[in-house]
Amino acid sequence: MTQLNFVLPDGSQRRIDAVDGRSVMETAIANDIGGIVAECNGSMACATCHIFVDDATAARLGPPSHDEDEMLDFAATERRETSRLCCQIEVGKTIEGATFTVPEAQV
Repeated sequence: MTQLNFVLPDGSQRRIDAVDGRSVMETAIANDIGGIVAECNGSMACATCHIFVDDATAARLGPPSHDEDEMLDFAATERRETSRLCCQIEVGKTIEGATFTVPEAQV
């Protein structure tokens, strides 16, 4: 299990224990993290699982793939330097303690 933190659009925070090997998107959906829509169910065909990653975690993850980077251009909320699609981030020790901020809008 890996502990993850989510900051919701209303400013509230949730800390959850995530199952290693799943995506952050799957984890968010399974734990009722509001604001993660995931219309394409993780196939990287939409940008409705857009999140902002904390700086320390973003450095550990490295940059998004070319395809993810292009898909982020379709996010409903303006992207930031640490914008990612959470369907593309795998839960594991590399992201232990990560904080993901959910944008105000996904669609």
